Amino acid sequence: MSKTSSTGKMFAVLLTKHGGIDALEYRTDLEIPTPNANEVLIRVRAAGVNNTDINTRIGWYSKSVTNPTNELENQTLNITCDDASWSGKPITFPRIQGADCCGEIVEVGENINRSRLGERVLVRPIQDVQDNDGFQCLTFGSECNGAFSQYTTCPSTEAYSIQSNMTDAELASFPCAYSTAENMIDRAQVSENQTVLITGASGGVGSAAIQLAKRRNAKVIAICSESKQALVKSLGADQVIGKGSSLIKTLGKNCVDTVLDLVAGNQFTELPEILRVGGRYVIAGAIAGPNVNFDVRTLYLKDLTFIGCTYQPRFVFENIIKYIESHEIKPIVSKTYPLHEIQQAQKDFMAKKFTGKLVLINH
Repeated sequence: MSKTSSTGKMFAVLLTKHGGIDALEYRTDLEIPTPNANEVLIRVRAAGVNNTDINTRIGWYSKSVTNPTNELENQTLNITCDDASWSGKPITFPRIQGADCCGEIVEVGENINRSRLGERVLVRPIQDVQDNDGFQCLTFGSECNGAFSQYTTCPSTEAYSIQSNMTDAELASFPCAYSTAENMIDRAQVSENQTVLITGASGGVGSAAIQLAKRRNAKVIAICSESKQALVKSLGADQVIGKGSSLIKTLGKNCVDTVLDLVAGNQFTELPEILRVGGRYVIAGAIAGPNVNFDVRTLYLKDLTFIGCTYQPRFVFENIIKYIESHEIKPIVSKTYPLHEIQQAQKDFMAKKFTGKLVLINH
């Protein structure tokens, strides 16, 4: 096996603390991880950038933080809270982040068939843990090292073989965003002819949700900024509403079967109002702010169902693999960067001037 240069070292980006962009340190002198008996070693070819990377880095998941993510990036941060990760448990530093991984298996543990060597794989980003009570999980690149590196390890069961002519960057845009969107849609039981409203529709999860909801023949109403509306509509959205517009004035009350919310923030108050009686509100993000005003009478008088989505059953990621291989979904890669330019990639990510995904590539 030829794993690295003659030095036997690898390059990677270390998250050294909760903090600003300077908390990311690119290194070229790190040891290549050794897979345990049930793991595989992957040569990472591409890794997507996600909100969870930034949220974890700045400590946004801490209950002491109430601001939108983009309001914290340029502030002096002194997050030391034990609840600053998504799981509520302290992150062990240094940590190699990166939930999205496309790569090639280059070594296997002693319990894994060596026929897996050479497989092109995508790593399942939300993984089960031992003694799972139904919702216990970990995020690849959060509770364990992830894909912002030349090499990474994961359980063999979490590395899924992928047969596709897509580029590494295109494939790396799928795991986190599309599995999050598919999980939301599945939990909401979206079906044919239902009306689904998607907030943050130009982002990675939002653009994925448009395609996946249309795959189930739902009617999609998408919310995004004016500059991104043409592309969002090209993904299949039946109606596009400008970011910040009044949903009640535009749509009226009681007109939507399901809301897929990735934003929260100030517009949250309108979302229960536009839901039909018996409708479903599903959330997997709060980039516009985690604390909202809510009249709980709307919840019980309209018999609404509120669903939070983090844990993903295994079939969700297996669905994404099937959709890719059957050409039912397409990647939306806005820009790629070499891994050593991760700081610039995250700055561009926070500027939100793109549609779809930003991806880091390893040459």
